[in-house]
Amino acid sequence: MTEIALHFAASLLSCWIIVRLIYQSKAKRRDYVFTFMMVSASVFLLCRMLSGVELDLAFALGLFAIFGIIRYRTNVVPIREMTYLFLVIALAVMNALAPGSMGELPVALSNIALWAIAFVLERVMFVEHFVTKRVVYDRIEYLHKDKREALRADLSERIGEDVERMEIGNVDLLRETAVIKVSYRGNDYSEHIDPSDSM
Repeated sequence: MTEIALHFAASLLSCWIIVRLIYQSKAKRRDYVFTFMMVSASVFLLCRMLSGVELDLAFALGLFAIFGIIRYRTNVVPIREMTYLFLVIALAVMNALAPGSMGELPVALSNIALWAIAFVLERVMFVEHFVTKRVVYDRIEYLHKDKREALRADLSERIGEDVERMEIGNVDLLRETAVIKVSYRGNDYSEHIDPSDSM
């Protein structure tokens, strides 16, 4: 029990470094911290409890398929958060099962490697990224392909950002409105388009 408790504490610490020091300090979002930590703790305990149980191949594949198709129906998880979710699941599985077969040093080095990769990608290589928003636009005369620069200029002026990319979605001629997905450069990703909003 002492060994399991130590490995559990180490797994939570590893997840905390990824979630709090790398993800949340940059994203400035708290809503996913609870999810990431609880998923990590649950997966670790599940793997440790089932590590001594002899499972057939179909059950094992079904278990991992469950984690592969997890979707929260109230809000679809953005791709970056899905990546972090997969990362904390991978850390939990690795920290729960690998020490017994590989030893603790390779597992510790693997954890450090994942921290370093996440930190470099998050803080060094992708400091600037595109923020995407869904805009309901009311000047449909600018939607003509010959007026795209005028459309870009008007959107930039009205939202206060230099629009880099535009994607025109649903057009309502009766109400003279259109749904446009606009992207502009930002220094953090505290703002996201809700992926559940259809174009």
